[in-house]
This record gives sequence, C-alpha cells and structure tokens, in this order.
Amino acid sequence: MSQKAAYIYFMTNEVETVLYIGVTSNLIRRIAEHKADVSHGFTRTYNCKKLVYYEHGTSIADALQREKQLKRWKRVWKNELVNEFNPSWTDLSHNIGVTSELVAQIAANAESNTQRQDPGSSPG
Repeated sequence: MSQKAAYIYFMTNEVETVLYIGVTSNLIRRIAEHKADVSHGFTRTYNCKKLVYYEHGTSIADALQREKQLKRWKRVWKNELVNEFNPSWTDLSHNIGVTSELVAQIAANAESNTQRQDPGSSPG
C-alpha cells in the first residue's frame, strides 16, 4: 500500500503577526487556494497568503500528529523553526510551483461553483 504525500506548512500575513499551521496532501494546490481566498476561515480573516515554512511528511496521520505538536509550541519556537528554514521569511510559494495563473484558475473555479450553488433570485 503506497502512502500519500503529506505536508505541514506555515502561512503568515504580510506583517508576519500571525501564523497558520496546516496539513495537506497537495501543497501546491492548497497554497494556491489560500492565495485565491477560496476558503472562509482563519487564513482569509487574517490575510495569510505568504508561505514561509513547510515540511514533507510520510503520511497524513504523521503530518496531523506533527501539526498538533507544532500548534502546542510557543510562538518563539515556531519563529525559530521558520528562521532556520527561511531566514528572510520570504514567500516560498513560487519556489514550490504556485503560479499566478494557477491562483487565478482556482479563484475562477471557486466563483463558478459558487454561482452554480447560489443562482440568485429569479423573477416570478
């Protein structure tokens, strides 16, 4: 039985005042979704669109366990982890293959799905 890829990642906002820790099996797609604002929640509320850290795991179960561990860490420890991996806290999304075209495509698909689910009122 093959294991699916698993990633733990940190997103932050432009001024780096918040950190979001997430887990995914498709890092490129998930980061593009954050950048396209397709999900309601923490990253949208706090404008977390900058990928500053990620780890590759061997399974989703292991990644979820690591996520829980990291979420218990003090903020200073998380900052140290980012500083070791990405000292300038630059957005790593382009390094992993996230393109503006992919973000636009995901945003358009989300908009299309929203319109199909909520067609609006009809005369009548």
